Amino acid sequence: MPGQKRKYNVRFPPGRIKKIMQKDTEVGRIATAVPVIISQAVEMFLKSLLTKTCQITKSKHSRVMSISHVKQCIESEKLFDFLKELAEHAATMTTKREGQGKRKSLHSHRKKCQEMSVSSEPGGKVTKENKSRCLGQPRQFHCMY
Repeated sequence: MPGQKRKYNVRFPPGRIKKIMQKDTEVGRIATAVPVIISQAVEMFLKSLLTKTCQITKSKHSRVMSISHVKQCIESEKLFDFLKELAEHAATMTTKREGQGKRKSLHSHRKKCQEMSVSSEPGGKVTKENKSRCLGQPRQFHCMY
């Protein structure tokens, strides 16, 4: 039926991909299947990158995937050559963050959480909702054996 929406089995929302594509002034009309195909391509790309990075993480006898593992994967695989500049930039950003010291960064993280809770709640208490919205610490990914 022409009036029904189709449900696609993709992890990245095609609607959001279409909006990103339409921000470019050179892009005109976009066929319905294009964002779905791009979503599947992004999923396949990430699966490949993370699988190879996980192999590097396991070879280092680690369970936590870090930025250095991703950087090593990008440098070792020719397929990911286009990401080298981004990896260099990410590595310099993490060294700057580490240079501040853990105590200082944790303190600033707590301070951000407290400021957020004070502005969002009259009592000034940090609730689970406010804590989950607080994004100050880098995320770590675990490789499953």
